Amino acid sequence: MASRLRPLCLVVLANAMAAALIACGAVAIHPEPKLPKPLLQPLPARVGLIVAPDMRKYLHQETRWGVDWQVALGPGHERLMHDVFTDEFEHVEEFKDLDSARAASNLQALFEPRIDQYSFVTSRETGGRYYAVTIRYRINLYTPQGERSDSFTLTGYGNSLASGMRSSTPLVRATNAAMRDAAAKFLVQFPDLAAGQKLAHHEAVTAETVVAKADSPVIEAVPIEDDPADVAVKAQPTPAVPDPGVSAP
Repeated sequence: MASRLRPLCLVVLANAMAAALIACGAVAIHPEPKLPKPLLQPLPARVGLIVAPDMRKYLHQETRWGVDWQVALGPGHERLMHDVFTDEFEHVEEFKDLDSARAASNLQALFEPRIDQYSFVTSRETGGRYYAVTIRYRINLYTPQGERSDSFTLTGYGNSLASGMRSSTPLVRATNAAMRDAAAKFLVQFPDLAAGQKLAHHEAVTAETVVAKADSPVIEAVPIEDDPADVAVKAQPTPAVPDPGVSAP
């Protein structure tokens, strides 16, 4: 009897959570993950980091089941990109646009991170169990003169147990986990790419790598340490909610 009641209880819980959300009218979060100091040797390079105004103010908004969801990704990503690039490279200068970056001197590469897609599922889609987030990034690489050199795609995944009837906390945790996942992938894998090897040898990137190949390099998944609160759902899938205009990496 207990085993028959369990699925029903999950459905009742999910419906109760949805009703609570509708009563509140909106869910607004401001994810800001804290990265642990990575155990790696920074590449001996001087690079520019371009965080454009629209990236600094990036806001994901959508409405589901009559509830407005607002995820302010800009401020957290401004801090995240600062931390990632200062951990990856010996010297980093930050700029607001490509024009000001290419006017700088003694740099060997310019990086411009962008968010291509943010998507999430809630406990309503997972039977009251967990929240999951997918963030797809594109990191554009330019020569010191501002010419396009390459572009990398990078996807971060995160999840969090659904806790009680509050939707904001597990969504923040899942989003933070996705941001940390993407950061770990870039830190670990970029040095092994062709551009990373150039910078490791004190060479500036050039426009000659702009391709003739159809696909951008993809930074794949690597294992990272989970948030203790999320370990119980590590074996669960972390599906994206596909954006019709964005193809899978």
